[in-house]
Amino acid sequence: MNRAHRRATQAPKPQPKPKPTPKPVVPRSTTTRPLRVTWASNAPFANTGYGVQTAQVVKRMHADGHAVSVACNYGLEGTMIDWDGIHLFPRGLSSYSDDVLEAYSMQWAAGDPDALRVVFTLYDVWVYLQNQSLKKIPRICSWVPVDHQPAPPEVSEWCRRDNVLPIAMSRFGQEMLQVDGIEAAYIPHAIERVFQPTHSVETPMGELSPRQLHGITDDAFVVMMNSANKGIAPCRKAFGQALLAFSIFALDKPDAVLYLHTETHGSMSGINLPDLAKASGIKPEQIRYVDQFAYRSGVPAETLAAFYTMADVCLQTSMGEGFGVPTVEAQACGTRVIVSDFAASRELVGPGWLVAGQPDWDPMQKSWFFTPFVGSIVDALNAAYEAPRGTNQDAIEFAEAYDADRVYAESWRPFLASLEAA
Repeated sequence: MNRAHRRATQAPKPQPKPKPTPKPVVPRSTTTRPLRVTWASNAPFANTGYGVQTAQVVKRMHADGHAVSVACNYGLEGTMIDWDGIHLFPRGLSSYSDDVLEAYSMQWAAGDPDALRVVFTLYDVWVYLQNQSLKKIPRICSWVPVDHQPAPPEVSEWCRRDNVLPIAMSRFGQEMLQVDGIEAAYIPHAIERVFQPTHSVETPMGELSPRQLHGITDDAFVVMMNSANKGIAPCRKAFGQALLAFSIFALDKPDAVLYLHTETHGSMSGINLPDLAKASGIKPEQIRYVDQFAYRSGVPAETLAAFYTMADVCLQTSMGEGFGVPTVEAQACGTRVIVSDFAASRELVGPGWLVAGQPDWDPMQKSWFFTPFVGSIVDALNAAYEAPRGTNQDAIEFAEAYDADRVYAESWRPFLASLEAA
């Protein structure tokens, strides 16, 4: 049994909080050139991982006095709008809206010729490589996800460009870029304070507990997964391994329930989860799915916090994460997590469990993903089942390092000030 597998089966132990390099909390400079920012990512009102992080950062940039626009590659089409005082450009004609990014940044910069023109990207950077117009942008700061080991060659190629300043969203990503001789800043993803223990949900039927809403008894052991159902080659969220492991775990535990917070039938180029659940041997009474209309319409953050709170453990054993926001959100709500001992996931666990696995070659990215071992997931689920239940204060304290206000003050403000002074 290897070391990672042993860690997965041990009782939970609080782990030390991450210790980022201390940085001064500084206000936005008033003596250097102002920033004129074009942020390329999902629309800030989109209920996606990229959309949520976009909203967090651009709202705070705007509040600090920076002129901010968003070049939306998802969520807005056919018109330009203002969103809470922030200008939004619509998606372009190419799949990743790289065809309009240089033009949008020029148009936005023209509003103040004396300002410093900066483009930020929050997306997979390899999608930008073939667009030669992006070389004309003086400065691109790429908040780059790295979810393979080593960093995929096309990710490193982009980050080496003379006009690109890479920002790693995990210590793992920063390390992988350093191995390739690329220096990157480190700014983690973050969560808003709405993610806290939440024990009720407002519904048309009145206030209910999240377990009442899903027809789950108070004495049940609830395992939650919050993972986007996208992609089949590979299935990055490793739904197959996770559901098969739950089925094995639940064979002698009639009180175990799996709650899947995702799209169920693979309509977003994913897989059919009811088919997978049946093939895995999960009993119909031991699985719940989020209401699909509510999911597609956008589940409010307060409601999602209640769903995390109802869970006894959050299962996020993916093949690789650039960051993995649900892992932190769950812990902020007092719920421990089970994650793969790989990529960013391994640095995001407080009093939880790491699962062992093996390398899995990804020919598209020309690098290695990670396949979690089913047996190791089963062991971790058993350890969570035997552990004390209820709100875990150590998990809450661990997640405090990723508070959005704290991350912006300690990391974003100094980084932006360094751009102004350049």
